[in-house]
Amino acid sequence: MAPQIHPCDHDRSEQTVLQSKPGYSKMADKPDVKEVETFDKSKLKHTEVHVKNPLPTKETIEQEKCS
Repeated sequence: MAPQIHPCDHDRSEQTVLQSKPGYSKMADKPDVKEVETFDKSKLKHTEVHVKNPLPTKETIEQEKCS
């Protein structure tokens, strides 16, 4: 018969696995914003925004009601 695992024990073992992965860091009281502070906005590419499905104007709604 397989040993019974309590849900809390499962969570602990999963946490141990996560901590052993490279790049894992425990949450701190304050988030680490070093990368945000040093981010270079000039490396971003310009993007044009196109509205694909704009909401109808008040006039368009009134025209549709009348027809």
